[in-house]
Amino acid sequence: MMKILALEPFYGGSHKSFIDGCAEHSKHKWTVLTLPPFKWKWRMRHSAVTFANQVNELLRNGQTFDLLFCTDMLPLAEFKGLVHPSIAQLPSILYFHENQLTYPVQVEKERDLHFAINNFISMKAADQIWFNSTFHKDSFFIAIEKMLKRMPEDKMLGEIVHMKKYSKIFPQAIKTNRHTRKPYQAPVHIGWVARWEFDKNPELFFSVLRAIKSKKIKFKLSVIGESFKNCPEIFEKSQEYFKDEIVNWGYIGSFDAYQKALKTIDVLVSTADHEFFGISVMEAIDAGVYPLLPKKLSYPELLRLDEIPMHEKYFYSPTEKKLTKELIQLIENFQNGTVSLNLQEIAKSYYWDKIGVQLDYAISQLHKN
Repeated sequence: MMKILALEPFYGGSHKSFIDGCAEHSKHKWTVLTLPPFKWKWRMRHSAVTFANQVNELLRNGQTFDLLFCTDMLPLAEFKGLVHPSIAQLPSILYFHENQLTYPVQVEKERDLHFAINNFISMKAADQIWFNSTFHKDSFFIAIEKMLKRMPEDKMLGEIVHMKKYSKIFPQAIKTNRHTRKPYQAPVHIGWVARWEFDKNPELFFSVLRAIKSKKIKFKLSVIGESFKNCPEIFEKSQEYFKDEIVNWGYIGSFDAYQKALKTIDVLVSTADHEFFGISVMEAIDAGVYPLLPKKLSYPELLRLDEIPMHEKYFYSPTEKKLTKELIQLIENFQNGTVSLNLQEIAKSYYWDKIGVQLDYAISQLHKN
């Protein structure tokens, strides 16, 4: 059994669920150090110093480790320069939940490339780089190459070729939903399960629902997700407009209650302009929810569209008119009893009991080498 040191500078959301799941489902012993999930820029600047001090203290108290596991908000090269050499020399895995080059900003001119370069240098310091999806990996390497080509000298393009060789895809995982789903009962229950932020395109989602409501089509509505300081105004306006349809509104703090709520939703609609993985979509699918997704981002990969062409029915062409038409047709299919869902096996492949085994194997292979 190996002793793994895990560092998570942003311990919240999918970061929290993933690192907790790793520690719980691995056969190895994990020591997890974390920082609170806010002020991400400050986390990326100070976490190397803070964690180095904490780890050096652990070493003074006699602890030892065999492998270092960290996530993308840690400046890994800085951490290795500040921590004791016995830790700096350990085999290291850098896991990318997101990155600071292709993560969306509302105005591109506001992007701080310093943090993107931080990610790049951390990759250089890692022994392996893990991305949560192929879409994430490919889009990042395309973007980092474009960025480096703009640099005045020492463009480091050869580094990208090297980094690709020790990059791999390692998906996130879900907890099994063991609540009971009741038989469909009209009207259809439409769900949103995503952060309440601009990159999930809530304007499109609510515009489509307004169009459906204007046609006197009945439906129930759950809008579930975490909101932040700069929450788009469309949510407040829509809460009033759809007050007669709303079943659930806002963040559900209990994960058990969240899983139970998923079991009541019939159709999940995503209008996202950004998704590196899509854990909430897979949690919904596991709960028996029918997904209606834009044919882009990580979604075709998540549902293995290349391998299973029949999954085309879960995707829509990303225009408001087409999404409205397809959602109306799906509602009619529910009413006629002609809806079939065949995604259960895909959902099961993301259960922690399977992902945990894959995790331990990947770690053991790195440690051997």
